[in-house]
Amino acid sequence: MRILKMNRLIWLPLIVFAAAIGSAAQNAPEVFKVDPPSWWTRSSLNPVRLMIRGKNLSGARVQALTRGFRVVGIPKVNERGTYILVDVAIAPIAQPGAARLRITTANGIARTSFEILAPLGRNGRFQGFSPADVMYLIMIDRFSDGDPTNNDPPQSRGIYDRKNKFYYHGGDLQGVIDRLPYLNDLGVTAVWLTPWYDNYDHPNQIELKEDKPSTGFHGYNPQDFYAVEEHFGSFAKLRELVDAAHRSGIKIIQDEVVNHTGPYHPWVDDPPTPTWFNGTKANHLKNVFQTWVLHDPRPVEELKRETMEGWFLDFLPDLNQKDPEVARYLIQNTLWWIGTTGLDGIRMDTWQYVPNTFWHDWTSALKREFPKFTVVGEVKDGDVVHTSYFQGGRVRDGADSGLDSLLDFPLFYAVRHAFAEGHRLDEVPKTLAKDYLYNNAEILVTLLGGHDDGRFMSEKGATLAGLKLANAFVLTTRGVPQLYYGDEIAMTGADEPTTRGDFPGGFPGDKRNAFSPTGRTREEQDLFEYIRKLTRLHTQLEPLKSGALINLYSSDQQYAYARTTKDAAVVVAINNDNKPITIAFEVGGARLVNGTRLADRLGSSKDVRVENGKLNVALPSRSAAIFVPR
Repeated sequence: MRILKMNRLIWLPLIVFAAAIGSAAQNAPEVFKVDPPSWWTRSSLNPVRLMIRGKNLSGARVQALTRGFRVVGIPKVNERGTYILVDVAIAPIAQPGAARLRITTANGIARTSFEILAPLGRNGRFQGFSPADVMYLIMIDRFSDGDPTNNDPPQSRGIYDRKNKFYYHGGDLQGVIDRLPYLNDLGVTAVWLTPWYDNYDHPNQIELKEDKPSTGFHGYNPQDFYAVEEHFGSFAKLRELVDAAHRSGIKIIQDEVVNHTGPYHPWVDDPPTPTWFNGTKANHLKNVFQTWVLHDPRPVEELKRETMEGWFLDFLPDLNQKDPEVARYLIQNTLWWIGTTGLDGIRMDTWQYVPNTFWHDWTSALKREFPKFTVVGEVKDGDVVHTSYFQGGRVRDGADSGLDSLLDFPLFYAVRHAFAEGHRLDEVPKTLAKDYLYNNAEILVTLLGGHDDGRFMSEKGATLAGLKLANAFVLTTRGVPQLYYGDEIAMTGADEPTTRGDFPGGFPGDKRNAFSPTGRTREEQDLFEYIRKLTRLHTQLEPLKSGALINLYSSDQQYAYARTTKDAAVVVAINNDNKPITIAFEVGGARLVNGTRLADRLGSSKDVRVENGKLNVALPSRSAAIFVPR
């Protein structure tokens, strides 16, 4: 009995000790992810704030174990022990490669790494865009399938189906690389790609389309802000695309989202801070889209709050940029994509729903690191008063947003009304007459179409002649002209997602290849050649890239204007009527002297000559002319 008792006394501490070890092992810290995963030396933003996601991180201490890499300050750990927010400084002497981090808690140690990068060379990168460019919007999934092996990736099986208009169709980054020669031939100098963020890996049961699950093929519902969607390729493939585009003389513009996340982002059920979102999945405001209150000096505060803090469609979690940690995360994320890939510009989604104070900090950080970089914001509204309110250069809502450019939706609607629907053409110069409301109208992005609107050729009354005229105007007026993929061959599609149709010939098994002249119909080829002629004139003629816009003539269905620089002038005349007409107008504003002879570079009108300070221009029905002095 004494031996048995002694054995019990010996074994009891061992059992307790083993249980303690087991408990500690069970509660040992684990690291799942580090954001950002890398950063470069000699950055204007230093230290960098890391978000380390894992479990059992309560009470964690973080140590940097690599020369030239150190932890700054005291880490912050959220209440659930699932996130660490910690600053790390990267010294100029730090060598590119893996930097080691050790995370210690009372229950154990976890190790992870962070990549230190050499900064990318500036030559040919971070260029920005300007009115000298011709921009081309591509929805990645619907443009060209260059790598069928990523159509149904192992981590996201079952959401590729070309017969399902709401599923992935196979377009990818390799497809864009493959079509760079086509874009060069068309005259494109900048490509805007819809978001390439990693979206959810399964059907979306929250957002039903036609009573069926949808997917994130469009890219606007990110579940990881630091990863490339596997259906599109990899980060390495993105780098390859940017470099290949730059070698081809084409800039790359990223489509970014900072207003919201996708509904399946890990943050939704486990936010890094209590105020990471405006509301929670169970308790939040629904966005009412009453955007007029945003520039109202006497706003209805409830409406303003619902518009700024409400969740899009009642299910897209609204990020709270007033939380300093959210703001820091988003600012770093933008800088990371630019700094690691060499991007040239950003198109920012849903600009008006994010506070101006955040935008001020965001654009300031961006311009410090990349001074030539350009940003265009989406403010989808047809009212110039409303749209112009959001351009940078003036203090609004307590801060100057610093925004360079806007998508010119007021002009977009006027152009659609006139050239597609047959309304009065003078709606166009009347819209342009409000340019004084913008801080800089010359940098606005002028467009005919986009992925959120029905295509031009699906408008009631649209014709190929009208589409030609609309392109002639967009490619000769002030601003940065933007084309939408497929409009150069008159693709149709009245609503989502048919407006996001597959480019014919971009996918295995397509019956024809419209990337090639032999795969286009006669009408498509005629339109393609017309637009290509316009893009080349835009590139060749300096007044179309940088000249002042001067109105010369306006009536119900005719419009003439000049683009002038110090040394040159171009005169554009448009007849939107179904019958030919001769118009006469003074050209003194274009500084064209008597006797100057001008030729139509589009070839639809005869040469004209300045007489008594005027031009008499004979225009065929539904035609445009671009007159250049001989």
